[in-house]
Amino acid sequence: MQLFDLTGRVAVVTGSSRGIGRAIAERLAEHGARVVISSRKADACAKVAAEINELRGAGSAVAVPANISSKQELEQLVEQTHTALGPISILVCNAATNPHYGPMSGIRDEQFRKILENNVIANHWLIQMVAPEMCKARDGAIVIVSSIAGLRGTATLGAYGISKAADMQLVRNLAVELGPHNVRINCVAPGIIKTDFSRALLEDPDVSARMIKHSPLRRFGEPDEVAGIAVCLAGPAGRFVTGQTLIVDGGDTIA
Repeated sequence: MQLFDLTGRVAVVTGSSRGIGRAIAERLAEHGARVVISSRKADACAKVAAEINELRGAGSAVAVPANISSKQELEQLVEQTHTALGPISILVCNAATNPHYGPMSGIRDEQFRKILENNVIANHWLIQMVAPEMCKARDGAIVIVSSIAGLRGTATLGAYGISKAADMQLVRNLAVELGPHNVRINCVAPGIIKTDFSRALLEDPDVSARMIKHSPLRRFGEPDEVAGIAVCLAGPAGRFVTGQTLIVDGGDTIA
């Protein structure tokens, strides 16, 4: 058995036109999976899919844009994946949003709702859509990209942290439900990773220096360093891991 061989697997990765999601899609394809690139912008999805196909061969990736806030668009994402590639055996829920940075005393109701709907409920919807086919096949791996913000208090990312903590509990609950059908589900909780999502922190030299000083590895992470964990969880190497949250933060949370 090849521990990281994903040949013949079909993977859907949300929010995969850039950042961590793109890195995960690229590495899944590298290990043999056929991947669906999905985010809101069709042109961005098409560009990434074309680059993967050029590198890995025609048919390695397809672009299916979808807005995670729309249940109908997520249903279309699943249907179009079936048409283009076949049954889904790997799902990576990576897309998320955070329209508020600051104390929770200042968050508007619509912002709080959007965070919970996009970061938790949308994941629940998509898993509901793909879990039955995985259970029928008695084979499937689901990964939710959470965050260390869900593990500790924060004065600036409170609602986002609440949503990411909810994702961890969603994984625990579904691991119990889906496990008897040989379907695994886990979270990956990154720390600060060098992406557009973290740009505000990365571009503030004082904040960056302070955070790096207290991190055991003394640096921020790279998208590929999260992608490697996702590949492990999606394939044979992770077949006895379910209901867990794997922290990928350079030791930040233990320092």
